[in-house]
Amino acid sequence: MGHSVSDDPEATGMDIETHHSQRHADNIPPVHKVRLPPRQNLVKEIAARAKETFFSDDPFRPFKDQTKSRKLLLGAQALFPILEWGRHYNLKKLKGDVISGLTIASLCIPQDIGYAKLANLPPQYGLYSSFVPPLVYAFMGSSRDIAIGPVAVVSLLLGTLLQGEIDSVTHPQEYLRLAFTATFFAGVTQAALGFLRLGFLIDFLSHAAIVGFMGGAAITIALQQLKGFLGIKHFTKKTDIISVMQSVWGTVNDEWNWQTILIGAVFLAFLLFAKYIGKKKKKLFWVAAIAPLISVVVSTFFVYITRADKHGVQIVKHIKKGINPPSVDQIYFSGDFLGKGIRIGVVAGMIALTEAAAIGRTFAAMKDYHLDGNKEMVALGVMNIAGSMTSCYVATGSFSRSAVNYMAGCQTAVSNIVMSGVVFLTLELITPLFKYTPNAILSSIIISAVIGLIDYEAALLIWKIDKFDFVACMGAFFGVVFASVEIGLLIAVSISFAKILLQVTRPRTALLGNLPHTSIYRNIEQYPDARKVPGVLVVRVDSAIYFSNCNYVRERILRWLEDEEEQLKVEGQARIQYLIVEMSPVTDIDTGGIHALEELFKSLQKREIQLVFANPGQVVIDKLYASKLVDLIGQDWIFLTVADAVKTCSPKAAGSLPEV
Repeated sequence: MGHSVSDDPEATGMDIETHHSQRHADNIPPVHKVRLPPRQNLVKEIAARAKETFFSDDPFRPFKDQTKSRKLLLGAQALFPILEWGRHYNLKKLKGDVISGLTIASLCIPQDIGYAKLANLPPQYGLYSSFVPPLVYAFMGSSRDIAIGPVAVVSLLLGTLLQGEIDSVTHPQEYLRLAFTATFFAGVTQAALGFLRLGFLIDFLSHAAIVGFMGGAAITIALQQLKGFLGIKHFTKKTDIISVMQSVWGTVNDEWNWQTILIGAVFLAFLLFAKYIGKKKKKLFWVAAIAPLISVVVSTFFVYITRADKHGVQIVKHIKKGINPPSVDQIYFSGDFLGKGIRIGVVAGMIALTEAAAIGRTFAAMKDYHLDGNKEMVALGVMNIAGSMTSCYVATGSFSRSAVNYMAGCQTAVSNIVMSGVVFLTLELITPLFKYTPNAILSSIIISAVIGLIDYEAALLIWKIDKFDFVACMGAFFGVVFASVEIGLLIAVSISFAKILLQVTRPRTALLGNLPHTSIYRNIEQYPDARKVPGVLVVRVDSAIYFSNCNYVRERILRWLEDEEEQLKVEGQARIQYLIVEMSPVTDIDTGGIHALEELFKSLQKREIQLVFANPGQVVIDKLYASKLVDLIGQDWIFLTVADAVKTCSPKAAGSLPEV
């Protein structure tokens, strides 16, 4: 019988050529050995695993062999990237940043006023949130392209969650304080994830779930804007499509205002046309960027000279003048609202972080530069903590503004500083001019902005690639549209986790056959010309074997065996004598997995079938030895490849195979 593994684990370093010559002398096909890896120090092994989990990007590499002063400088640059790229800043970069900063400012000002209404906050708080947070991010962020400020999805989510705790109309001050509290803890959550290097947690919300959630949120946000678009005064506080449509059609005779509808429809058509031009001709991107501000200026002037507000057209009215007042004393650090603020803040912070991470990675890939995810989390967290203390609510990266920022030729985060400066001038000088801005314009701006969040092409691609992913996508979408934003988010997270659990508990297994004229064994379903080896069943397990799936793996292998034996009986062929388990994809195994393999071995023994392993990895073979499972099965029955195993188990069938 072929000796694939030496009887003495310490002798695994035996010279392969000698081993081969001995096998040839015995007229036994040459077979490589599976080597037992050297024993690892437990502390070093745990340290290596922790390093790979939390420090996979090796952040301390630049500090190696540096002087103390140099390490101090590198540490400062790591915390404030502006100290690094700022040394190479020049007038050419400034020109690009000023142009892009002014362009995104023209887009953000009308959006901020509208997004504040989504969060059930006075309009000036939207502008506040585009003043302080972008400044902080410019010093601490590592993305060159992200434009910081309030975004539609987070504004709606925050407004919905806050309204569920406190009514913004009857208790405006308490509502505002809870908003600042939630923003503070959103920042704490983001910064903590960055400092503790737990950014991989946001990856548990799958891409498919995000596509569905964003699309559903876009529909919900657009429906919410029907209040301002149609001039309705009494509107439902619920966000599901049924309640909203009941509220809309229930007021068609009493509250719809034709002047408001006319203003909203005309400017919505203008905004959509401007967006179409911007997409059609990339050089005219600025048309779509300044269209919202043009709409606000023209509509405000029109309402002022016609006094349309006296004919039922609802206007913004007063926007408080001046920059952000301090709000540290407004944050709940004790009392009943503390827990509510933490809960809302964690949810809003995670969603804001997910959106910013997706945007940052997208534009970093387009410009081919590295984005440090953990630094980004710290920057976003500190930004929102500072914002909560200066009358801001949760801010993050905006996709529409970031796209405009990119198209306008931004070079660095200075574009955020320029945008912040324009918002500062607006707060100090221009806010009184927004008094006669019609609410219908803000609704039109938001509707035109969120339409881009409905990514039907991505949904179709998801359907083509993975049907389970599509279920997650649609579950999140319909959860948001027909229930609420938080229900949609819960469905998205639940389905994402369900997919992970399903893949872990029900791993794929495959029956392998030999490709003609090769020593390669592949899945017979994928390669129909792959032929089975007489008397041998080759099975591959495509997953680690853990307590959660070990019983399934054992039972599935036995089912493969039963199905094959039934087929052989019908065809009148020889019975199975060897079962080879290809273990290349098995990256790890735990105690439950070891016990399952022991039970599999005993079940096969009763059927007079030999269990054989092919190519177990370093971690797996180490645990097979540690558990004495190798002694139970026999060291002779562990091989480097399936071809080696077949040569030993079925020499006659292997005679036609090429030498390996």
